[in-house]
Amino acid sequence: MVIEPKMRGFICLTAHPKGCEQNILNQIAYTRSKGTIAGPKNVLVIGASTGFGLASRIVSAFGANASTIGVFFEKAPSEGKTASPGWYNSAAFQNEAKKAGLYAKSINGDAFSDEIKKQTIELIKKDLGKIDVVVYSLASPVRTNPKTGVTHRSVLKPIGQTFTNNTVDFHTGKVTEISIAPATPEDIDNTIAVMGGEDWQMWMDALLQADALSENALTLAYSYIGPGLTEAVYRKGTIGKAKDHLEATAFNITDSLKKVNGKAYVSVNKALVTQASSAIPVIPLYISLLYKTMKEKGIHEGCIEQIDRLFRERLYSGQSIPVDGNNRIRIDDWEMRADIQDKVAELWAQANTETLPAIGDLAGYKADFLNLFGFGLANVDYAADVNEMVAIDGLQ
Repeated sequence: MVIEPKMRGFICLTAHPKGCEQNILNQIAYTRSKGTIAGPKNVLVIGASTGFGLASRIVSAFGANASTIGVFFEKAPSEGKTASPGWYNSAAFQNEAKKAGLYAKSINGDAFSDEIKKQTIELIKKDLGKIDVVVYSLASPVRTNPKTGVTHRSVLKPIGQTFTNNTVDFHTGKVTEISIAPATPEDIDNTIAVMGGEDWQMWMDALLQADALSENALTLAYSYIGPGLTEAVYRKGTIGKAKDHLEATAFNITDSLKKVNGKAYVSVNKALVTQASSAIPVIPLYISLLYKTMKEKGIHEGCIEQIDRLFRERLYSGQSIPVDGNNRIRIDDWEMRADIQDKVAELWAQANTETLPAIGDLAGYKADFLNLFGFGLANVDYAADVNEMVAIDGLQ
């Protein structure tokens, strides 16, 4: 079938297998171009099929030559219907790992469930013995707690008062004012239950109990802080409360990992175009202005550049891992530079539908968004007939 992008809001309903494959090839080529990392040998990535989790798996495998197990929850293809992009990403990753002689296996299922944790641990024990690094990078809007059976849904809301500011429809380029009503206490609790650190702790407890962690094991989760422009809807909103919980959980996990001399870290990453971030009001406008500014300074990074720098310059530099006063790794350092944020704030005051094409990088935002689904990549013939029925080699 010939596959074209079909949009509904901030979601693309189709994905292109050849485009997703090219996206993986591009990321692998970037990591290989930077040389070998003296890093981990056995890596588990929970949330391994898109965004920062996918980049973490690529850098581990093709930068450090690590054996990797990836856990994700993706939709398989059916006749006449494409898979989710993460399915095609994972299929391409597995194929390239096999060509490179690297161990790589994947598990497709609900990472929040006890069943998937059990299945993953059995695979680790059978094939790898123990894990050196656990990357926790889930970005689901819904979680069913396996202990209580309660299903929680996260929300994107401010806390305390209605938030009003500008946002952009990145499909049309139209800048409008948006108002978001404040969260209820139940909204906050549900968002923490989905996006906080409880499931990360459950994973690490299960791995520790099964004796599946190496001496000096490291675990890493990803977070975001951002500027004052976005804090009402992000860091001081419901998501921010969940990220506070995630970051506090890192200290609890480090305490529990003392028996293997292990440590847990939260890496604060840059604002990037992901399926999750595209759903957050205000963020697309901020990112389009940020991209313009960082590209002009020559310091723009996508997911693979961010995670490659994280591994090379922070985790495996040969020096102690640098952290801020809250024990967080700050790989958002370039985004948060004073000159960058001052310029973005200046542009924000000027941003409207007419000025944005000149002062922002909405084209870059839209291109990155389409790339997530395998569209708009060079060296892909989008007019050609393509087989949507792609299998994932190494899927358990």
